[in-house]
Amino acid sequence: MFAVVTEHLGGNHVRIRCEDGETRLGRIPGRMKFRTWINEDDIVLAEPWDWQDEKANIEWRYKGQDADQLRSEGHIDSLTA
Repeated sequence: MFAVVTEHLGGNHVRIRCEDGETRLGRIPGRMKFRTWINEDDIVLAEPWDWQDEKANIEWRYKGQDADQLRSEGHIDSLTA
């Protein structure tokens, strides 16, 4: 699901607000940690954990132009960033 990063907590953790209205603790996996910089107000693709719904893995970060296109197509209307 789509989410917006609201706070960078340090290390490999961020606070995200998902399109379902929930605020979750997002974990940046090792494969993205040093290759993809994730900042506040970035649009990301998050996958909530099956066993703890308050946590999620960050799967992808959308760059500015891609995020603008998602907004124009109406995919992330509920997220404001």
